[in-house]
Amino acid sequence: MTLPIQPNRFLSDLHSLRQFGAAGVGKGVQRRAFSEADLASRRWLMDQIENAGLTPHMDACGNIFGLADGVGPLIGSHTDSQPEGGWLDGALGVIAGLEIARAAKEAGRPVSVVSFQDEEGRFGALTGSSVWGGAMSLAEADALTDDSGDSFAAARAVLGKTGDDVDPARFSGFLEMHIEQGPSLDLSGEKIGVVTDIVGIRDMRITMTGQQNHAGTTPMALRRDAFQALSGFNVLLNDRLRNVVTPQTVWTIGHVTLHPNASSVVPGRVTFSMQWRDGDLDRLARMEAVIRDVLTTIAADCDVTVEPSEVLGIDPVPMDPALQKALAQAAEAEVPGKWRKMPSGALHDASNVAQVLPVAMLFVPSIGGVSHTFAEDTAEADLVTGLQVLARAATSLL
Repeated sequence: MTLPIQPNRFLSDLHSLRQFGAAGVGKGVQRRAFSEADLASRRWLMDQIENAGLTPHMDACGNIFGLADGVGPLIGSHTDSQPEGGWLDGALGVIAGLEIARAAKEAGRPVSVVSFQDEEGRFGALTGSSVWGGAMSLAEADALTDDSGDSFAAARAVLGKTGDDVDPARFSGFLEMHIEQGPSLDLSGEKIGVVTDIVGIRDMRITMTGQQNHAGTTPMALRRDAFQALSGFNVLLNDRLRNVVTPQTVWTIGHVTLHPNASSVVPGRVTFSMQWRDGDLDRLARMEAVIRDVLTTIAADCDVTVEPSEVLGIDPVPMDPALQKALAQAAEAEVPGKWRKMPSGALHDASNVAQVLPVAMLFVPSIGGVSHTFAEDTAEADLVTGLQVLARAATSLL
């Protein structure tokens, strides 16, 4: 059976969604979770779902479902963006899911679509799917706050009346289409990536405290400079991790707060984020051991105290073999020899959905490997190829 998908309708919907929060240059979008642009886009999506003959449903988190009659695959992603994001990211997966669910409805087959809320982490990474997948309770999510101190509970209060949780048992599996957000497919000229697994992530915040002092009168040998401790930590960590990691392993110091952050003052305190990602659970643990060992060394060498927070994170998630095979067969049928199997270095809602359903993902190329920026883009021909592969795979599950 072939679903009557309409690529032009799919692209038109994708561009219509882009207008909600359009910003910056090119196809940039600012559509953070629960912003006016996000809420308006969700009302628009509910209308499209209803027009497609599906049942629109919003749960207490703001997750939106377009429900088909009968058990079948669930397809989707998220529509919120980073503070400065691109027009595709998760939106691509939602609109692809909408088009396939709409075509399936026209063919008398059950396919449902979903847009999870706050995947991008205004309050907590993958918040909506974390609650739906059981990784956290709604009460735990309500206690999360954003950078301004606003709570998830207060943000979702604007939703008004919402529906009950959707039972995962009404779905046979979950498929998520996404831009790669990296350079591999773009550099190779391949059109599709069939995801093998989603990497695990570990995250902690570290505070180093030395002694604030005068920048002109304090001899270098007597300084307890918190920034120099951070600098030394970064250099030593890169060296110590060399024999632990693989070329696919990544680690990042991404957020730094220096106190008092003044040009004529020796910094007395620095707080920074430490994040690392890998597909192997044991390697993630070994990296944590190295990080803690380096912190101990730097504390002694620089005469600072070190306070690491609790380590948070999500374990690596392998894709379901049967669903992965369906995507691989569809890719070979649509673009023979121009696809590859590959891991995902970014987190996705599929990580949480995997706790309640079999999941699989496919990637399309990102031009220049760029994402989470206004410059994010993918050739429309590649978007349509991804839609066709996804629809073919979904058909095999009906």
